Amino acid sequence: MSVGDTPLQYIGGERRHGAAEWLSIVEPATGVEITTGAAAGAGDVDVAVHAAAEAFPGWAGRTPAERGEALYRWAEVLRGRAGELAALESRNGGKPIKLAEGFDIPGVIDNVAFFAGAARHLDGKAAAEYSGEHTSTIRREPIGVIGSIAPWNYPLQMAAWKVLPAVAAGNTVVLKPSELTPLTSLIFAETAVAAGIPPGVLNVVTGTGAVAGAALVAHPLVAMVSFTGSTAVGRQVAATAAGAVKRVHLELGGKAPFLVFDDADLEAAARGAVAGALINGGQDCTAATRAYVQRPRYDEFVRRVADLMDRVRIGPVDDPNTDLGALISVPHRDRVAAMVERARAAGAKVVRGGRIPDTVPAGGAYYEPTLLTDAAQDSEIVQQEVFGPVLVCLPFDTDDEGIALANDTVYGLAASAWSGNVFRTQRAAREIRSGCVWINDHIPIVSEMPHGGYRASGFGKDMSAYSFEEYTNVKHVMAELTAAPRKPWHDLIFRGD
Repeated sequence: MSVGDTPLQYIGGERRHGAAEWLSIVEPATGVEITTGAAAGAGDVDVAVHAAAEAFPGWAGRTPAERGEALYRWAEVLRGRAGELAALESRNGGKPIKLAEGFDIPGVIDNVAFFAGAARHLDGKAAAEYSGEHTSTIRREPIGVIGSIAPWNYPLQMAAWKVLPAVAAGNTVVLKPSELTPLTSLIFAETAVAAGIPPGVLNVVTGTGAVAGAALVAHPLVAMVSFTGSTAVGRQVAATAAGAVKRVHLELGGKAPFLVFDDADLEAAARGAVAGALINGGQDCTAATRAYVQRPRYDEFVRRVADLMDRVRIGPVDDPNTDLGALISVPHRDRVAAMVERARAAGAKVVRGGRIPDTVPAGGAYYEPTLLTDAAQDSEIVQQEVFGPVLVCLPFDTDDEGIALANDTVYGLAASAWSGNVFRTQRAAREIRSGCVWINDHIPIVSEMPHGGYRASGFGKDMSAYSFEEYTNVKHVMAELTAAPRKPWHDLIFRGD
């Protein structure tokens, strides 16, 4: 893809130009412009929503098997374009090509294949005569037009998490990707139509949150809003949706604790911490950001993590040997650097990193892997989401203290516990308040299991059959069996002999 005027909207099966401000899509690793195009305005959003509303009855009326078959074909079309998608995801998102090729794109294809099968398994309560005189059944029905807003850190994967359960359940979707990283989402929508999914089932509007996002959330034909992003913006989305009593699904920020007990395999924990903290440049809501290590192993853990961070290779994102790519933009890189500097000024020790590397392109948004110690538990760097390659390490003494520290944040998306003692890890799994707790690992996900948080990390689930609960209405159908005109309960209201 070269620099030029690119239609950044996909509505009703066609690429279109937007009517709002001009966007420049930039490669974060170099600062070089990839392409340009006009953003979506409120009018573009309206056209997309109407296209989705028009497509809804036909798509919702298809059998689960028909929808599933279309998704299987979609997975095959995506598989045929996997290399192209990985290269574009890497270039547009600033992530190493090995991450895009080995994680992002395979994960998307697997999700499509999973929901192709899951479309035929919308479970409900067994039909039965619960009252004795009626048969009750449960219907799961699609909601309607879903407004989905996806972030820039995993542009295609997060879009897929939103789109797939919605479409598999019979809904239609208007997706707003980040205006920074829309390119693979547009191809995603094109491949859906190429696989035989009708035009209008999946539409993409590329625009800013303040214009396109706000118009999508507020649109009267949008029955539900699914948003992934910061907790602050999530509150705004929820407030707008509440005014129209729309269903809302929110996957928000995280500040994942990484709890290492004194009987843990230290080498495994140290490697897990580096990988969990640096995945996608730390731009991951589930990234390991707060390592709490029981005091007898604390110094050894810090030394080993620092040593491993020294080995991380920073470089061009198209180099298969690169471990750590660029952050999403120079302003975001500067925000991460400023948080580290404030932590340093407040008394934290920078053990490794803490600076912008001088061996990468001048326009690239790179930041070194960074390890901090000696930060206060109530400090910004411990409590707030950095969204960069930064790990804070703090000691604890008792198991009670470690679990309390793990829970000492407003977030609750993910966590991990490291120990060779099953009773310790199971206690941590019970008592840490987050939507996912890994034991002796951190980050792996599978399509069959749900992803979603507690507290300020939002509510609702992505992936897995549980996500159908977000994208379907449950309807109770109750059929009278006796054919008697007079029912015993009528006597509670009137007697009509």
